Amino acid sequence: MERVWLNRAMHAGFFLLLAASVARLLIRHPLDARTVAALADAAALALVWAAGALLWERLGRTGRLWWLGVVVAGWLVLVWLAPSFAWCAVPLLFMCLRLLTVRTTVLVAAVLTVAVIAAQIALADRVDPSLVLAPIAVAAMTMVIFWELRRAGIMEERERLSREIHDTLAQGLTSQRMLLQAADRVWESDPDRARHYVRTAMAATGANLEEARRFVRDLGPADLDRRPLAEALRGMSPEFRQEGEAYPLEEKTQAVLLRVAQGALANAREHAGASRIIVTLAYLDGEVTLDVYDDGVGFDQAVSDPGRGYGLRAMRDRLAEVGGTLVVESAPGEGTAIAARIPT
Repeated sequence: MERVWLNRAMHAGFFLLLAASVARLLIRHPLDARTVAALADAAALALVWAAGALLWERLGRTGRLWWLGVVVAGWLVLVWLAPSFAWCAVPLLFMCLRLLTVRTTVLVAAVLTVAVIAAQIALADRVDPSLVLAPIAVAAMTMVIFWELRRAGIMEERERLSREIHDTLAQGLTSQRMLLQAADRVWESDPDRARHYVRTAMAATGANLEEARRFVRDLGPADLDRRPLAEALRGMSPEFRQEGEAYPLEEKTQAVLLRVAQGALANAREHAGASRIIVTLAYLDGEVTLDVYDDGVGFDQAVSDPGRGYGLRAMRDRLAEVGGTLVVESAPGEGTAIAARIPT
């Protein structure tokens, strides 16, 4: 959705700048042959841009590159005919940043910047350094900001995928491995039990595959599509408790609570050696809380633990996205208590 609005903003910006340049041309210049040629070029450029925007998905990468080349060439001719069209270079630069490699973008940006500088000088009564430095500064800042935002977006998406893999695929694969190991141990002595383990592992594989498809599309947990949050948590832990009367929660809040519970349960089962795990979901006035307690080996919070380190960080990151907090209490030999709080 964010990319759709970004695309619309760039398209709207291009047409507004084009319209403003046409208005300036008509107001300040007579309707001579050069002006008519510029107006015809502007109309053709508008049609090409509109066609590209409407057929964006059908064009494919190669088609988009050809489209961009036609647009840049048409704009360069337009700036030569009427320098007032120079600032249409801004949305053009954004398109270059989106479609071209870094090296090619730098080369095309240099061409666009030189064209803008030449147009600025042609329009000015006298030449001063700002006519040269301002376009260079705008182009440089635009490229740096765009690349930094792209890098940040890539890192954010990578972090999201790593959290989802940790909380879904990794746990699912661990469960399947344990089931298959159990089946292997009883394969000869108890074939029926072994087949039960294998069938359970197959069911877990299907659920894991569904979760993988959903988090790639940035959808919520599949469990929450089938049943309420409390029921999903009850299915994860035999010792589940609900306190307070349930009230509606945002989908994102429910998804975060479910993922936090999955991460906490995975830590308790895989690293703590717990024999008992208690999950409590409480609907309070102004906040919803999730507490997970296990009677496992615990750990020293002052020492980094490779088994729990990433899981706890992923929980905190998830909760931070919805304004929540995480409190962890643990000590060697005394179990672990994890408390998540989300304001409602």
